[in-house]
This record gives sequence, structure tokens and C-alpha cells, in this order.
Amino acid sequence: MRLAHSTTRRIAGSIAVLASAVLTTALSTAPAGAQISAAAWAPADTAEITPGVQMYTDGAQCTGNFVYTDGAGNTYVGYAAHCAGTGAATDTNGCDAQSLPLGTRVTFARGGSLVSGGTEVGQGTLAYSSWLTMQQRNESDADACAYNDLALVKVDAADVSKVNPSVPFWGGPVALNTDESATGESVYSYGNSSLRGGIEALSPKQGSSLGAEGNGWSHPVYTVSPGVPGDSGSAFLDSEGNALGTLSTLAIAPLAGSNGVADLERGLGYAQQHGGIPGLALVPGTEPFAPLL
Repeated sequence: MRLAHSTTRRIAGSIAVLASAVLTTALSTAPAGAQISAAAWAPADTAEITPGVQMYTDGAQCTGNFVYTDGAGNTYVGYAAHCAGTGAATDTNGCDAQSLPLGTRVTFARGGSLVSGGTEVGQGTLAYSSWLTMQQRNESDADACAYNDLALVKVDAADVSKVNPSVPFWGGPVALNTDESATGESVYSYGNSSLRGGIEALSPKQGSSLGAEGNGWSHPVYTVSPGVPGDSGSAFLDSEGNALGTLSTLAIAPLAGSNGVADLERGLGYAQQHGGIPGLALVPGTEPFAPLL
């Protein structure tokens, strides 16, 4: 059953006001010949910009999901389109929700908390937003409007050498998930909310998919601890380490405590078709997928 807009909320986090409030404010793998070799990326154990990096946009903090490239060799980190949203937490329809414009600057950081923005490790520019694109196209697909929640931040050239595409703790992604997720299938994520005070041991999460909704545009999931404000945009892997989706919403009802994961195959496919970035592709991790047994 599709979640009603009134029972979900976006979960980007803001730390502009210390402790007094937490505001609630990509697909195919690269084609043959276009893959960047593993040697071109920073080593996974020392890279500063990876899936799971904290991303700050006009005071709101989210979590990066996967790394992407395009045909011109540019590098992007994905997060949720609502991370650049300017409306309320209950604004879940991307076809009419307000957003900051393309070109907005985004900061990559580590160790951010409610009392500190952490250590800046790089900068980027908002280069694609599913919300803005759907509004420009007058999108009429209700499922896309409700669940298409992907944005891409182009990493500054000076900071590309700091990037590695591997998901921390879990490894991967191996490739793109193209067959959705079965009910009960294990899923894996890495959130990095500033609410956790930089305690990395709290970032990895394992859980179960509840299947698909919205004609495949979304996957409700339960994890041991649900995603919280600041985890928005974080990567979800399926049981084989494939990129399944990105964290989008927290459900209040009817599945209280579950999270809505925006389907990455559909979200990136939309970006590839309408986003104006030729050759856009998901980058596999350099580290093998290694779930806990």
C-alpha cells in the first residue's frame, strides 16, 4: 500500500540552530570503455569523499549515496533531491515542492554534529535535481512525483582526487539493482546523520525490504534503527551488494518507523533521459561487498 503524503516526512537534517531543533528540510553502470579504473580513485581506506560523506546545503545536512561519472569524465556524489528543498518536511511531492536552484554550492564534510559542522573535505555544485527536472517537464506520473528523489552534486575538480566509490563498512556497490527487492530480502545502508555526533559505529545499518510500492519507484524497509534526519540520501544495497536505492522518507503511519527508499534504477534512468548529463553512470565500488554473516 502506497504511503499517503500526510504520513511520511522527508528526513534531511539541519544544524543551523544548535540542539534547539532538527529541521527536516543515481541508472546503469558505466558502459564498456567508459569505466574509470580503480587506480584512478583514492584508496578506500584514506579517501575523504565516499558514499556516506556528510553533505551540507544551505545549512541542511544529508548523507551522500553513490558516486557517478559522465561522458566528459566529471565526478558526482548523489544525495536526495529534497536535501536542497526549501519547504516543509511534509512536502513530499517533488512536482510541486520548492528547491534551491542548480548551481547551489554543497560542502562535503566529516565528523559533523549538532555542535559542529565537522571538517570540510571538499566542495561541489548541485548539477541535477529530480524535483527541478520534473517541474520543468510538467511531469504527470504521480508515482514519479511522489518518489523520484535523486540529486547529483558535481565534485570540484580540485577535490576529485579525494573520491572513492566504495560504500564504507559494506563495500560495493557491485552493480545496479534491476529487479527491485523481494519482501524479506536483506538490505544494507550507511547513514551519517550529524545527530549521531560523528560516532561511525552507529552508521552501518542492516534490515529487510518490505517489497516495492509506487509501481516500483519506492521500497519501504525496516532497519535495526530507522534512518533519522541527516541520513537522507544515503545508499541502500540489496542482498547481493547491488545499488538498490537512496533513503528518502520516514513513515509515521501505517508502517511506523519504516523508511522509504527511492528506487535507484528508476531515479537514475530519469536523470539519464532528462537530466542533460550525457554518459551519466553509476560507479561500482573498488572494495568487494562483504555483508556480515
